[in-house]
Amino acid sequence: MGTEVVMVDDVPFPPQITIIKPLSLLAHGITDIEIHFLQIKFTAIGVYLDPQILVHLQQWKGQSGNQLAQDDAFFDALIAAPVEKLVRVVVIKEIKGSQYGVQLESAVRDRLAEVDKYEDEEEEALEGVIQFFQSKFLSKDSVITFHFVPTSPATAQIGFRTQGKEESKIKVENANVVEMMMKWYLGGPRAVSPTTLSSLANTLSAQFSN
Repeated sequence: MGTEVVMVDDVPFPPQITIIKPLSLLAHGITDIEIHFLQIKFTAIGVYLDPQILVHLQQWKGQSGNQLAQDDAFFDALIAAPVEKLVRVVVIKEIKGSQYGVQLESAVRDRLAEVDKYEDEEEEALEGVIQFFQSKFLSKDSVITFHFVPTSPATAQIGFRTQGKEESKIKVENANVVEMMMKWYLGGPRAVSPTTLSSLANTLSAQFSN
């Protein structure tokens, strides 16, 4: 990786972030929606992974980015890999924290319900996350980070920073909720940002060749 800042839709992303270990920017993309033929962009996304992730994905070596992008099992293995991961989300179009929280809650709850893992403990953990965002305003250039730590069971720390304010954080210790938050950003067909998944697949395919 170079030392140059990577621009994602005019939003700068550092090529590396260190919290526990140095993590490399291996993918980026946006979330958007089309309204009356206009593309409205909401967030820019950067995915930072421990380069050791490749060790856990060896069975996909030699496949093209297009092949990987269509393979749910590949993304499941990426999510399950016991390495540190960080998703950095930068706001392009301002939104209320409560609206973002509702999107996150719906995505996580639906995925948990599908696999029959939405119990009281998951509901309580998810409610804590929603409360965290409830009072916040996601102004342009605000930054949300999801730091996934490969403890056993897995945990995550969500951070929120907006201009002029100190970063606020919340820890999520329910492994099922942590897994589904990862799937929202790094998972298969219903992930929130197809451009990010495509970028991730193409980068990792290329990394196998290096």
